[in-house]
Amino acid sequence: MTDPIDRIFVEGAAPPAGHYSPATAWRDLVFVSGQLPVRPDGSHSFDQPFEVQARQVLDNLLAVLAAAGSSPERVLKVTVYVTGIQHWPAFNRLYAEAFGEAKPARAVVPVPELHHGYLVEVEAIAAR
Repeated sequence: MTDPIDRIFVEGAAPPAGHYSPATAWRDLVFVSGQLPVRPDGSHSFDQPFEVQARQVLDNLLAVLAAAGSSPERVLKVTVYVTGIQHWPAFNRLYAEAFGEAKPARAVVPVPELHHGYLVEVEAIAAR
């Protein structure tokens, strides 16, 4: 018998817009899908400044981690996609606030564009 794969959904959050789970977990590993700065009610924030979007995307990431039985201290790797490297200093500051003393491995990848015109997307791998 193989270990089951848990599909993680966040109560009170907008459901995924595509055919995927916000996160999956296998044994003690959690794989968080790319999170966009969609508000919990499903409304979009793509028209908001970068810092508003970054705070929302980090809130979304933390909510998925909590639903999966994890936390920032248990994050192993984060990948951040930003539409311009000029956003790096603001994101780094907000990320440090959200993660506190936790310093998981991380990559920041500049991209030309993201879905719906967003400026930032974040995915992660964590332990639970």
